[in-house]
Parts: sequence; C-alpha cells; structure tokens
Amino acid sequence: MTHWLIKAATAVALALPAAALPTLAMALDGPELFPGEAALYEAAKKEGMVVSFDTGPTWANWGEQFKAFQKRYPGVEIVYNDIGSAQTVVALDKSRNRPQADTAYYFAGSALDAAAKDVVAPFQPVNFDKLVPEFKQADGKWFTIHTLSPAFLVNKNLVKTPPKSWADLLNADYKNAVVYLDPRSTGQGQVVAIAAAYANGGSIDNVKPGIDYLEKLHKAGNVLRTVGTTPYAQFLKGEIPILIGYENDGLKAKYKDGMGDAVEVVIPSEGTVAAPYAISLVKGGPNPNAGKLWLNFIMSADGQARFAEGYVRPAVPGIELPASVAAQMPAIKATPLDVAKASAKKAEIDQLWAKQVLGQ
Repeated sequence: MTHWLIKAATAVALALPAAALPTLAMALDGPELFPGEAALYEAAKKEGMVVSFDTGPTWANWGEQFKAFQKRYPGVEIVYNDIGSAQTVVALDKSRNRPQADTAYYFAGSALDAAAKDVVAPFQPVNFDKLVPEFKQADGKWFTIHTLSPAFLVNKNLVKTPPKSWADLLNADYKNAVVYLDPRSTGQGQVVAIAAAYANGGSIDNVKPGIDYLEKLHKAGNVLRTVGTTPYAQFLKGEIPILIGYENDGLKAKYKDGMGDAVEVVIPSEGTVAAPYAISLVKGGPNPNAGKLWLNFIMSADGQARFAEGYVRPAVPGIELPASVAAQMPAIKATPLDVAKASAKKAEIDQLWAKQVLGQ
C-alpha cells in the first residue's frame, strides 16, 4: 500500500489491522441509513479497513465524507490515495492478481476503461435504481456518485456585464476575455465542446455544432487562450476574465477561496451538461464488505447531500441539499452526459477542433 502513497484519513498514518483494535461494543448511532447497514457494518469490522483509490480529501468534499464515515463506523479505518482517474485504472490493472484497493473513483470515462479491463466487480448500492441510465453500468460495475457541469466563471472586476448565454459570449464586449481547456488533451475540454453542441442545436450524436460555435468564438477574437491544465489558480489571482470551467470551481472561488462577490457563476440559459464522476467496487479487493459499506454510505441520502457541501451535484435525483448550500446551488438545466458515446466521439472532436479552430 505504501507504494501507492496511501494516506490515512485520520491522524494515524496507516490503519491498524482489525486484530490490533480495542474490542469495544460498537453499534450504529441512530436508524439505518440503508437496509442491511448494521449487518454489513459487523462484517466490515472484521476486515477493519477500506482502501479507497483516488479520493483526495480536498476534492468533492471527500475529506468530510471520510470524517463522517469514521464517526459512524468506529473500527473501520479508511485509507486513500490521490493519483488521478487514468492512473487509477493503470494501478488496478497492474495489481489485478493481488488487488490493493477496495473501491476506485474516477471520471466515468475512466470507469468504462476499468470495466473493459475487468478489474471492477458488479455491485448495486442503495439508490442505484434511481440513477438515470447514462449514470451507471447496468450491472453496477460503475455508477455515478456526483456530477460536474460547465459554467461561465466570471470575474466581475474584469467584466462589466457577465454573459448569460452561449450566444452572449460571442459579443464584442468579451474580446480577449475567454479561457477554456483544450478538448484534445483534457476531459473538461471535451465536456465543454459537447455542452456547446447541445446549446447550439447539436447533441452527443452530432457534436459539430459545438465545434462550429467554438470556431466562431475564436474568430470573434474573444478567446484569450486555451490551456492544457485547469487554470483555477490563475482565475483566483484575477488573471482570467471569463473561464468556461466547472460550476464547482466557481462556487469554491466565490464561497471558500476568497473571491466573494467578485465572482459570478453563470449556467448559460441554453443549458449545460452534467458530467458523471463514478465509483466502483474493485474486483477481488482485500476488504469487500468494508468496500460495500463505504459505497452504500456515500450513495445514501446522507452521503449524497454531503457531496453538495463540496459544491458538486449529487447524482441521485431528489436529494435535499443542506441548508448551508441550497441557496448557492439552485436547480439547473443540465443534460446527463452519456460517457460511452462521448468516448466514441473523442477522435471526431479532436480532429474537428484542430481543423476548424487551429487550422491544422
């Protein structure tokens, strides 16, 4: 485990094995969060830990999920790493004969890869049946736990009148103002191109209207630059007037990272897309019951609401958001992104964007 830089989610560096823990009478506090929770907890305590790949504590409110899990389930330690979606699949593949992880979290495009490589197991947690078809593999080899949606993150110190729509963004008021991620090298850039397609009469099956739109945006002189990594730090520093990025980054900048009312987070009036972030039970993982307990916990209504406190949107429909964030995250118009179709369209998006935007 140390090879993958697994860190403890509490003060201890690594979880103690179950046998080393005090033999205390431990029971759930309050009613069950999901049917069978108490029995699954008893089985998980015998394993003593769950190993959660790619759940960095500063992303999507994982740190608070860790704390809540540890509080509810004494005797089941949680350890994690933060290695990125693609690297997670590589790690699972390399260790397939002796898996190190119990669960794996990633952008759903990487979940498709993990399922294709047969390194994840079918499992249907609580609320699995409520997910829309685009947000799960039918047998449960992966399922979406939260989504991210493209939005316009506007620095109002640099932009007098924030755009309200994709159409607005073409106006001359926004010369050299817009930054977005390169769709050839970033998943977020791909999602932005697809969102632009839906907003301009296209769809996941017809992405060209999105590329046509981005071409117009460049020809209007409104694009300051495209980038290969998320420029969140530059946005915080006031170096970017308008970032077409994920909604959660804008909300973090506004409410947590100090920009306050200088930021406006605009969901364009034509709508956006909801990009799925998924998780899986690892095939042959060392702590299968603890892994299932962890997955059920984050898919329960309680766990789903906790994601919203990290400004990502719960995947399960109808989740009541905590009062602390409900006003900050009003309902939006977002089309669920079919990642299988999106993956199939990647080469076409790459080719069209390079030709029409870069003239290559």
